[in-house]
Amino acid sequence: MLQAFSNINWLAVAIASVVSIGLGGLWFGLVAAKQYVRVLGREGQPAPQQRTVDAVGPLVCIVVVVLTSAVLVAALQLSTATDAVVFGLVVGIGYLLAMTFQIAINPNFPHPLRYGALNAPYFLTTSLVTSLALVLI
Repeated sequence: MLQAFSNINWLAVAIASVVSIGLGGLWFGLVAAKQYVRVLGREGQPAPQQRTVDAVGPLVCIVVVVLTSAVLVAALQLSTATDAVVFGLVVGIGYLLAMTFQIAINPNFPHPLRYGALNAPYFLTTSLVTSLALVLI
């Protein structure tokens, strides 16, 4: 597995990270912004004060997820678009979506299933985009 690090396509990691960050900005900043406030039960409340961790944290997490996928793609020696799509679906559904719902199922989320459903398209899309970039670039 450690040898996989030497086979990482760093250009693909950079491109997938930038695209995923851009998609996150579009999804959470424009497309799902109002619904996000609603599923968190914050309608009519002032927006929380922006902290550094709120801006930087998601970027770091995206890069970590992309890098982790890059290690696995290299270790598994994936080489076709079909491989990439299957891998993206396995990671997207098996890890990212499952964890999104698991995190939301707690008393701090008034609408956990709606929260998971709102986040699911972003995480599944970025998993597929990341996998395709890592395999095809």
